[in-house]
Amino acid sequence: MPRRPPASADPPLLVACALGIERFALRGGDRAADPGGSRPGLVVLRTGMGPQAAERALADALRDGADTACSPVVASGFCAGLAPGMRPGDVVVAEATRDHRPGLPDVPCRDNGPLVGALRQRGLTVHRGLLRGSDHVVRGAERAELHASGAIAVDMESAATLRTARRAGARPVAAVRVIVDAPEHELVRIGTVRGGISAFRVLRSVLPVFYEWHRSLLLPRR
Repeated sequence: MPRRPPASADPPLLVACALGIERFALRGGDRAADPGGSRPGLVVLRTGMGPQAAERALADALRDGADTACSPVVASGFCAGLAPGMRPGDVVVAEATRDHRPGLPDVPCRDNGPLVGALRQRGLTVHRGLLRGSDHVVRGAERAELHASGAIAVDMESAATLRTARRAGARPVAAVRVIVDAPEHELVRIGTVRGGISAFRVLRSVLPVFYEWHRSLLLPRR
């Protein structure tokens, strides 16, 4: 079990993403929210791509004695939408994540209503539902199969990230992903660069919402 910090020390928020461009977007959002410099209550962790890399990086970040050992964890970055009508730049807030390997239990993401409300207040289109994990890029018929199984989006790291976070100790967890690829807007098509730019801009804008969620977790429960 991770160590508990002193009562006067609040654990920082740990935001995990896979790619350098995702970290660049999130760190850019940090500078926009706090022009004076990086906020001490935030750690943006680049895990590397894929579920195994995410699991290794999270396990290390949450090891006993680390500053982030007791941190709330948000899995963020880009994802592929599965439902018809989704567009690049839409946001997915997971109600639960499901691993790509059968037999492992879903990881529920409770008390994330404030995240949804804050994102919608910023004018973003938000989808809530099951976020599915994968160990490869999902396309074509497999995308439709995952949607038929109940998932609304898929990525390669969120399920592993939240499973590892919960295994390291009880803590709030969330997965907030921005759609960069959707059934009618696949990245393999010419002209989808614009969709990628839209997704980048949205990802850059969400970090203040994570700060608000983190602050809400620190408030005393009534």
